Amino acid sequence: QVQLVESGGGLVQAGGSLRLSCAASGRTFSSYAMGWFRQAPGKERELIATISWSGGSTYYYADSVKGRFTISRDNAKNTVDLQMNSLKPEDTAVYYCAARHRYGLGFARADFDSWGQGTQVTVSS
Repeated sequence: QVQLVESGGGLVQAGGSLRLSCAASGRTFSSYAMGWFRQAPGKERELIATISWSGGSTYYYADSVKGRFTISRDNAKNTVDLQMNSLKPEDTAVYYCAARHRYGLGFARADFDSWGQGTQVTVSS
């Protein structure tokens, strides 16, 4: 099992930026892909970005964040970051880091095996 801890959330004005970080510990060797999800009040948890952990850099971004958010990883530090620029009020949500312990990128909540506790991002208008 992998333990995931997110940090970097907070309150920001529309148009601003935040950088989220996810630190992984434990059985990190079994993590093949990492993802960032978010869940707004009353809505389903949605995947916004995912990145392969090893064997090359493969990325996926949801249309809602494409061009504004960037996912990156540092394998030596076992961290995955999410740089969020040009934030909008509709980006307000709890953001979760997730790890997938199987080959290939995951695209749904059920595709990921370990989860962090979440960090709140609030974008004011």
